[in-house]
Amino acid sequence: MTPTTRYAASPYAEALGRVPVRQGELPLLGGMTHYWEYGAPDADTTVVLVHGFRGDHHGLEPVVAQLHGLRLISPDLPGFGESTPMTERAHDIDGYSQWLRAFVAALGIEGRVVLLGHSFGSIVVSASLAHAGGARPAAVVLVNPIGQPALAGPRGVLTRLAIFYYWLAAALPERLGFVLLRNRVIVRVMSEAMAKTRDRGLRSWIHGQHDSYFSAFRDRRVVLEAFRASVSHDVSGYAARIPEPTLLVAAVDDDITPIAAERRLRGLFPDARLVEIADVGHLIHYEKPVEAATAIEEFLRSAARAERNRPEDDR
Repeated sequence: MTPTTRYAASPYAEALGRVPVRQGELPLLGGMTHYWEYGAPDADTTVVLVHGFRGDHHGLEPVVAQLHGLRLISPDLPGFGESTPMTERAHDIDGYSQWLRAFVAALGIEGRVVLLGHSFGSIVVSASLAHAGGARPAAVVLVNPIGQPALAGPRGVLTRLAIFYYWLAAALPERLGFVLLRNRVIVRVMSEAMAKTRDRGLRSWIHGQHDSYFSAFRDRRVVLEAFRASVSHDVSGYAARIPEPTLLVAAVDDDITPIAAERRLRGLFPDARLVEIADVGHLIHYEKPVEAATAIEEFLRSAARAERNRPEDDR
C-alpha cells in the first residue's frame, strides 16, 4: 500500500532512491518475518532497526536515507506490515524481545552490530538486551525512547483515551472492533496530535504515511496485545542492565516522554549520551531525520574509536 495522491510527495524520496535495497524473509517463532536490507552488504557495521507501534519498516526509511556507509536491516514487527503473527509466543514484550534476539541470530551478521529502536521499538530493543545471554551488540541507539510509564506523560489524558479506545476495540464483536481500529478519522486525530511541524507539505506527507501504514496489522489480537505491551513497559525498567554505549535521540517537544524524563533516563544507563532535538515531538523519524542521522553517525564513529582504543583483553 502506498500513500494516495491527495497527500504531498515524500521530501526524502530522492535520497532514499539512491540507497540500494533488498528484501528477505525468515521463519521465526511460528511466523514469517519480512525485512528490508539497505546500503552496502559488505559494510563493517550493520544496524538492525525496530520500528514503533502500529507502524512498519517504512517509518524509519527517512532516517535510513540519510545514513551512509552502513548496512541497515529493517524488519516489520511480527503481525505488522508484511510480517505474519507469531504463533509460538504472544505479542507482548517478552515475545517481541525473544523474536528480536532470534531475528539477529538468524541473520548471522559478521562484524559490528548496532540495535536501533524507535518509540515502542525502543522498549523491544531494551527488553531484548536486558535478557541475560546471547550475543551483544557493539552499540545501541534509541530514538524517541519511551522513558517513563505512558500515563505519566504530559498528555496522560490522551493516553487514557487511547486505553479506552483499545478496550472498546477489544470489547466489540471481531468485525466491528477491527473496523474501529482502522478508522481513518481516529488515525488522523492521532497523526495531528503527534505532528509538530508547521510545514504544510511535510505535515500532509506525514498524514499520508499514517493513513497508509498505521493500520497495516494482521488482526485485532496482535494490535491489542502490542498496545498493552506498549503502555505496560518503558525503557527505564531495563536501562541499568544495558552496558553497551547507548545513544538517546530525544525530542524537546515530545508529548509521550517529556524531555525532563529523557534526561533522567540517560542517568539510568551505565554508558549513555543524550542528543536533544528541538522543535519536534514524537515523530523525529519523519520531521527531523537529517538531524537524527547526523547524531547517529557521530555516535557510531565515536563508539568505533573507543572500541579500537580499548586494550585487546577488554574487547
